[in-house]
Amino acid sequence: MSESIIRNMQHAIPDDPELSTYRFIIVAAKRARQLQAGARSFLPTTSKKPTVTSMEEVRRGLIKYTDPIQEMEQAAEALAE
Repeated sequence: MSESIIRNMQHAIPDDPELSTYRFIIVAAKRARQLQAGARSFLPTTSKKPTVTSMEEVRRGLIKYTDPIQEMEQAAEALAE
């Protein structure tokens, strides 16, 4: 791959260790499906591609989601105490 493609890919996925790349992709894909189904974007955008819009929304933290596995772990810890 050329360096410019690699640089662009690095900016697309958050590099925060707390955020999973897999989780980012799943959330962005689900949001893209919502946009394709007619949901309104949270951002003013010139892009007509729902995948680009959804990735930017997730990257900026405009999409709220929960992690069911993390919630179960927290509930188990609370019960153990």
